[in-house]
Amino acid sequence: MGREVQKQPQQPQQESPTVEQLLALNPYNPDILPDLENYVNEQVMSQTYNLDANLCLLRLYQFEPERMSTQIVARILVKALMAMPAPDFSLCLFLIPERVQMEDQFKTLIVLSHYLETARFPQFWDEAAKSRHILEVVPGFEQAIQSYAIHVLSLTYQMVPRAVLAEAINIEGLSLDKFLEHQVANCGWILEKGHRGQLIILPPNEFNHPELRKNTADNIPLEHVTRIFPILG
Repeated sequence: MGREVQKQPQQPQQESPTVEQLLALNPYNPDILPDLENYVNEQVMSQTYNLDANLCLLRLYQFEPERMSTQIVARILVKALMAMPAPDFSLCLFLIPERVQMEDQFKTLIVLSHYLETARFPQFWDEAAKSRHILEVVPGFEQAIQSYAIHVLSLTYQMVPRAVLAEAINIEGLSLDKFLEHQVANCGWILEKGHRGQLIILPPNEFNHPELRKNTADNIPLEHVTRIFPILG
């Protein structure tokens, strides 16, 4: 009889550390650079976002400029634009060398950022239409900017003409009708007929209806006020 061969117990397969673990362990280790680049692509495909990881990658590029991927940097900036009104784009741009910013694709993204910051939405959409090769690689870009435009309008106006909304979110015709139906059903928008066309009444907030803003002076307890008088005396 042959001797029975004893099988070696299999070692449990070690799981790769997550990006969060890599950042917590040593965010300045250049060895994690490929992991962070892959994570940018993962964010693009899964339509997720992690500013801290992206800033860490841009900082590593500062120490390892020869390893910089301009494709990855462009995707980071597009994702940062999608996070507006957060200041993520400026935070990322600060970490990108000026020589890189002078490349055409980055100059375009900077112009787009300026249009968004100044609420010049028609100019933004015109420029974006010329730069589809940069923007369309990131799913959800158009929807994110439309949400930002609506956010700006809702802070500024109590009611918006249909034509103004159409320019801001770059939707027209039947597509705009369907969009408005959805907003009326789910977001509290109201449609009215005006002298010059349809008007959209936006939900009230403390910015478009200042009377809703809380007066902090009304919330100061009386005992706090009485304590100030001896100090003033």
